[in-house]
Amino acid sequence: MFILNEKPLAPDSAFKTEDGRQFPANWLRLSTPEEREAIGIVEVPDPVQAYDQRFYWDAGIPKDHAQLVEQWVGQVKQTAGSLLSQSDWYITRFTETGREAPQSVLSRRAEVRTLSNEKEAFLEATASTDELAAYVTGPEFNVWEPVVTEATVEVPVIDGFTSGTAITGSGILGGSGEDILSF
Repeated sequence: MFILNEKPLAPDSAFKTEDGRQFPANWLRLSTPEEREAIGIVEVPDPVQAYDQRFYWDAGIPKDHAQLVEQWVGQVKQTAGSLLSQSDWYITRFTETGREAPQSVLSRRAEVRTLSNEKEAFLEATASTDELAAYVTGPEFNVWEPVVTEATVEVPVIDGFTSGTAITGSGILGGSGEDILSF
């Protein structure tokens, strides 16, 4: 970008200096840096206005909000469907054989549906493209796991004594001098 007297000069446009000298439209392109400097023209980098092309046509020009809501709700539904499809075989097995799916699978499927519904409702409640973009690019939008709180682990009491033994998902761990059983 070219600046003369703190005002930008448009390329391929004629211009006039404060002392009245006139220059043709192609002068900026054909002149040397020394010629431009001699009359007080300074070249500075164009300001870069960053914008997210998913939400804006150009810096400050938002895309249609209603269409974006529809697009992002569709994306949420697709993600939820993909997550649910991983355990669909349990549901198919149940309908064909009557063998129930594990409760953990049913709980996870319910969590995915709940998260999907919450995300869709939030997207539909946005009032502007700016608000929608802030939500979609924020940390909550891409989280598909429930918030897990830290659980306390109780040390089992065996024969009335508290030992250094803990039962884990992969085995029984003993304290010093004890054997470790894995299964």
